[in-house]
Amino acid sequence: MNVRSAENENPGRLYWMDNLRTFTIFLVLLYHVGGVYEAAGLWGWFWIVDDPTTITWVGIIGIMFDIMVMPLMFFIAGYLVPGSLKNKTAAAFLKGKLKRLMLPWLIAVLTLIPLYKVIFLYSRGLPQEVWTNYFHFNNPNSQNWLWFLPVLFLFNLVYVAFSNSKIKVPQISTNAWIWTACLGGFVHSYSIGGWLGMRSWTLTPLLDFENERLLIYFMAFLLGASSFKQGLFLNSPPRKMLYNIANGIAWIPVTIHIFARLYPFFYPESFSVTPLYRTIWWFTFNLSLLAMLYTMLGTFWRYFNKPGKLWIHMNRNSYGVYIIHVIMIGIFGTLLMKTGLPALVKYPSLIVLTYFFSNLTVTGYHSARRLLLRSD
Repeated sequence: MNVRSAENENPGRLYWMDNLRTFTIFLVLLYHVGGVYEAAGLWGWFWIVDDPTTITWVGIIGIMFDIMVMPLMFFIAGYLVPGSLKNKTAAAFLKGKLKRLMLPWLIAVLTLIPLYKVIFLYSRGLPQEVWTNYFHFNNPNSQNWLWFLPVLFLFNLVYVAFSNSKIKVPQISTNAWIWTACLGGFVHSYSIGGWLGMRSWTLTPLLDFENERLLIYFMAFLLGASSFKQGLFLNSPPRKMLYNIANGIAWIPVTIHIFARLYPFFYPESFSVTPLYRTIWWFTFNLSLLAMLYTMLGTFWRYFNKPGKLWIHMNRNSYGVYIIHVIMIGIFGTLLMKTGLPALVKYPSLIVLTYFFSNLTVTGYHSARRLLLRSD
């Protein structure tokens, strides 16, 4: 399929949003690969592979990914909901989401999470354990990277329930939504951080989420839905002045937030989580998120609104890549760890191997599925 024929077949499709989703999942992959080589030791106790050779700057780059990748994914998911719900009943919509989100989640937590544990123990030279310890309901790390799927289903469920209720919400502008999300996210994160502790998680057999960020993710989801309803991306991108300004100043809150997160490592003996520290952390987090969300959306809206054969192929695979990429990190991260190569060689090698074989595996799955359907 070439660009022209694709545009003619589906003139209303936002190809740049498909491309952005695929690129965001690639950034998730980069973030998770970085966990193998990060130097601070924050990932080693739970991550699938803990390579003893590390790279300091990988963790710093990971901070930027940690700010934006999940809100971007929730924003894109939220943008797609109103259009999908428009021509379906609530029951049909939720049935589709169960099949799309919860069925893959159920299969993955019963297969990939046990495999994760096998690789985790093998890569550290530890003995394997009793088989019941391999399932997520007995695993203190619970669902790991798969937490996104049931949380997204919950957001869809809440959205549908609210949409079908008699509660009327006043119409507000996109700008008002953005600043409401920023302010609400800050207040929520600051309050929860003071109550439950910094970076606290709720881990259950069904739902895993970081307590301080759950509302931020839900607001990003709602912001995406509001953007669809207001037709924000249906016309050509606006003039580039604000886009250029955002690109020029985004580094300021991002840099401050990075220093805030690194501060405990610089002064471990005198550090304590104070109200001022929580204020700086979450204020700069929300500003950084706003700036990077705007620049990422603006960049793909302006410059990547074409399908192309490679984009189409990667877009088709992106969901499957998200589901299996951590296992690929475990397999190839373990193999590379045994090579004795320097981390600066292993890190890009693991990125390429993980992304290539994740796509290859998903492509093989799609091909096998088509063959089975044809044989029926």
